[in-house]
Amino acid sequence: MRITVFGAAGNVGSRVVTEALSRGHEVTAVVRDAARGRGLPAAATVRVGDASSTADIAALSTGQDLVISATRPAPGSEQDLVTTTRALLDGLARTGVRLLLVGGAGPLTVPGTGGLVLDDPALVPPAWRPIALACTEQLAACRAADGVDWTYLSPSALLEPGTRTGSYRLGTDELLVDAHGTSAISMEDLAVALLDEAERPRHHGQRFTVGY
Repeated sequence: MRITVFGAAGNVGSRVVTEALSRGHEVTAVVRDAARGRGLPAAATVRVGDASSTADIAALSTGQDLVISATRPAPGSEQDLVTTTRALLDGLARTGVRLLLVGGAGPLTVPGTGGLVLDDPALVPPAWRPIALACTEQLAACRAADGVDWTYLSPSALLEPGTRTGSYRLGTDELLVDAHGTSAISMEDLAVALLDEAERPRHHGQRFTVGY
């Protein structure tokens, strides 16, 4: 499979690149700054591009089988996430390439309450609320899009670097928690789940979530 990854040098994106290469896929790793691409695996084709540019997205997705976006804005620029998502949707509407988006946990519902994760201060401290709100707008933009085969992956509440176990649970709209009440997934296993969805699509035009 020919896969373009936007946000390829980030914490999640770099793990997605590594996972995709390990499965034998051809990966085009897109970075905004060429210097950031130097730390990526040599097997990846590094390209400079802007995920908020519809023209760049169309150019870098043409001839590909799939686009994965794992971009994350800097603190204070959370709304850029929504701008980028709309650009991705517009660009891919031109090329017809499928989109897998790494989103956020904020739009998920809290087990037993029906409320949103973003409104639960125990799960989303005030400093995190702007990105949680942006992720909610990001998902809404996907749901409003026409002509794009998209899938939105919401991680667990706690997403950190860790170990690749290859094991995870799948959910849809409700936050996944373990027997101890913890909602977590490693970035490595998030990448596993994302590539599993890439290879065996189950959530066309839907949001899904993963956790332990």
